[in-house]
Amino acid sequence: MTKRSSSATRMNGPARQNRGRATRPAGREFLALAWLARHPGFVAGPLLVLGLALTVGPLATAALLGGLALAVVVWHRAHPASFDRFAGPWLRASWRRWTVYRGRRWARLMADCGLSREHRHTGETLVPRVLRVRSCSPSIDTVYVRLVRGQDVTFWQEKASVLWEALIAHRVAITRHRPGVVAVVIEWELPFTRTIPAPDIPDHVDDVDLGAVEIGDNERGEPFTAPVIGGHRLVAGASGSGKGSLLWSTLRGIGPCLRDGVVRVWMVDLKGGVETEQGAPLFHRYATTMPDALELLTEFRDAMRDRQDDMREQGIRACTPSVGTPVELLVIDEMAMLTAYGDRSAVRDALRLLAEIMTQGRASLFAVHGYLQEPSKDVLDVRELFTQRICLGVTAASHVDMVLGDGARERGALADEIPGDDRHAGIGFVIDKGSRLPVRFRAAYVGDDDITELVCRCTPTADTDTDAGGDVIDLDAERGAA
Repeated sequence: MTKRSSSATRMNGPARQNRGRATRPAGREFLALAWLARHPGFVAGPLLVLGLALTVGPLATAALLGGLALAVVVWHRAHPASFDRFAGPWLRASWRRWTVYRGRRWARLMADCGLSREHRHTGETLVPRVLRVRSCSPSIDTVYVRLVRGQDVTFWQEKASVLWEALIAHRVAITRHRPGVVAVVIEWELPFTRTIPAPDIPDHVDDVDLGAVEIGDNERGEPFTAPVIGGHRLVAGASGSGKGSLLWSTLRGIGPCLRDGVVRVWMVDLKGGVETEQGAPLFHRYATTMPDALELLTEFRDAMRDRQDDMREQGIRACTPSVGTPVELLVIDEMAMLTAYGDRSAVRDALRLLAEIMTQGRASLFAVHGYLQEPSKDVLDVRELFTQRICLGVTAASHVDMVLGDGARERGALADEIPGDDRHAGIGFVIDKGSRLPVRFRAAYVGDDDITELVCRCTPTADTDTDAGGDVIDLDAERGAA
């Protein structure tokens, strides 16, 4: 009797465990209702059209819908900038959601890539579900996908190369968005197929907008601009990524201001001046060694304090760029040599001076542009003081968020996936202030002849490049004496 009871218990145990589990999928009508609940627009849209037709008549409804479509087309053609910013991403995401990332096509893609699986009790095929699609640019989509139980982000990342080949995409990156959800960033193509020539040098100071200096093109084919005033700029990129293109394109864009003394450049290049010596006549101050750099920073800080004293005496809250109150632009090439890799005491002094300048210089028109390869806190302790962030091709995925902010890579800023060859130099990402979405750009290529042209046309004259005090050598005075 005991043996029989024990045997019955063993036989009925699995049956009791499976008693509450489904052995077949839910009915299709209920699956359809659940799908409609997740996509109410599929019902609301036709009902709205039907309601309009019953209220105002079929002809008036057709005319209204036709006028709406015509307005969208006119907006697209008349003002591409606003259309691409507001309507373009939504329309593109909706179109791709229903033509690429849904239905049988999506299910077949998941099955072919080994990302779907069969339910072991019901035999139903479980397919990862697309929750949302964001299309920040014509070439990049971010697809948020609900994982099938038993999968994790590592499992998906192992399938990334298979997925982008199946999609016939340029590249795919996969990151964890939240528990049970991954963000799949699909880069369909590289938008830049040609080198962008150096920007033209404006003829007059009035032609220069210091709040939007053109330095290349963005992925929408529009001019890519960045401000020189109103904040501090950080540019990060691996060796050969095109940091020099950003530096020299900016100087070409403000050339007349350099010539007339409206902008003065203080250059620090601790690589011995190899890459900046050609443009030395343009610089108000120039340092290529650590002692000279500290001297230059001290003079820059003191000049800022003097201007702040003048502003306080005159009751001025913010200066306007002019010959009397020029924009003082401190450019630091390979910033890590100044902030991390030098003598410890010198690095400490440099960081102290930079922190003071960057926290106080905005209203008095003192700005800092820093260029470096490795953007970690260990290398650049004052990283958070930079208000403008530009990320070129980098060597690690973590560098993207270090430069552009948390979640930037997840939203499509695949700077670590940019090839490191010359064909892709100057390509990078910035974050749009309005939408917080990454925008890809390519900086114009500035060759030696373009730098020579800039020096010939925009070298400051002796009377515009006045001495601001301090012990650092004034290059113009030194050249005049020679």
